[in-house]
Amino acid sequence: MNREDLPPTELPDEPLLDEPHTGLMARFRNYFLTGLIVAGPVAITFYLTWWFVNWVDGIVRPFVPMAYRPETYLPFGLPGSGLIVAVVALTLLGFLAANLIGRTLVDLGERLLGRMPVVRAIYRGLKQVFETLFSGKGSSFRKVGLVEFPSPGMWSIVLISQSPSVNIAARLPGEEEHISVFLPCAPNPTTGFFFYVPRSKVLEVEMSTEDAATLIMSAGVVQPGSDPQKRNAAALAGMANAARVANSAALQPAKVKAE
Repeated sequence: MNREDLPPTELPDEPLLDEPHTGLMARFRNYFLTGLIVAGPVAITFYLTWWFVNWVDGIVRPFVPMAYRPETYLPFGLPGSGLIVAVVALTLLGFLAANLIGRTLVDLGERLLGRMPVVRAIYRGLKQVFETLFSGKGSSFRKVGLVEFPSPGMWSIVLISQSPSVNIAARLPGEEEHISVFLPCAPNPTTGFFFYVPRSKVLEVEMSTEDAATLIMSAGVVQPGSDPQKRNAAALAGMANAARVANSAALQPAKVKAE
């Protein structure tokens, strides 16, 4: 039966030829999103790694004599050579600084920097930060908490730091103990707010700082506690299932209501 032979009241609401078209577009969309989920993280990871390697190479290469550069003997440059030189140089510097002669030279350099008014403050601050972050002995940013901010009833993720110094603690109002917290901003966690807050106002959360940073950078899209592999697998399986359903719907013949 042709479409023209149907009574006016029995004409379908949608054109019969739109069903295969809809199935094709649904399959295209799902396949595209699946490829984006697979290739997106890999491409961004390789890009950031390549950028870091080239950045280190650009800093280290001017200090390497031409006789020791790979491009002197090869027809092309060797990415990562500067990074290898930087790792070896830092390791050698750490080995020398651990010896008696190295410690003497380091102390001499620190005393020299300590006599420079502006450089002294910068050097001491950066040294304390690096020692706290990389020595593994400090307790800064090892705990995650919640603070009622920016208004009552609204809670924000904070990274708990150390207690304030004696001079600052003596000037804080009240007798309750205060702690230092850092409130990162989304989606860039390197910026934020630093303030002192009473310990009772902070709710500690069983969460690692890495999960907290992921939660902040994703603006809540990636929630902690879920397995990323299972989540990606479930997303891929859902898209593949949707594509199969769309494919089967497109292959089914269009049904026309008989007289």
